[in-house]
Amino acid sequence: MFSFVVVLFFSITGLTLNHAEYFQSSVKTTEEKGSLDSIWVNATDTLKVQKLQVVEFFRNKYGVKGAVADFRIDESEISVSFKGPGYEADVFIERETGAYELTQTNAGIIGFFNDLHKGRDTGKAWFWVIDIAGILMVVISLSGLILLLYIKKKRWPGIVLGVVGMIALYVLYHFWGQ
Repeated sequence: MFSFVVVLFFSITGLTLNHAEYFQSSVKTTEEKGSLDSIWVNATDTLKVQKLQVVEFFRNKYGVKGAVADFRIDESEISVSFKGPGYEADVFIERETGAYELTQTNAGIIGFFNDLHKGRDTGKAWFWVIDIAGILMVVISLSGLILLLYIKKKRWPGIVLGVVGMIALYVLYHFWGQ
């Protein structure tokens, strides 16, 4: 049953990825502006920037989620990027004044599942889920092929259909796929 759920999940999200144009309307972007404590973004010393306070401020005030993908500090500005499946947020902070601009983009439930399908911004645990799912799909495919070889009446028609299917896929890709 686990293999069934995995195959169903990757089949559905394969379709939604292949027809992404139908799901673009679910993408929502919000922008916020404000100011945070300038002590946190110390205008004189880049080593004294209080990264944890900055990140937690945005998580608590605006509900920013996802992992911190990038935290860059230069002479005049700080930029922080948060990323998760179907979600991203970018913050730009002026170091001198503490003024910031926050942009959050939420791709909705379809974007969330599509990113899970691709393994984008999902973390190490989901990386292993994708690998295990791939292994399960190989086992399912090979077990079906092996079972076919043991059924005398279906063996040659099955092999012929498999070869015809591979040739058809190659022809479709070669002549219409590029």
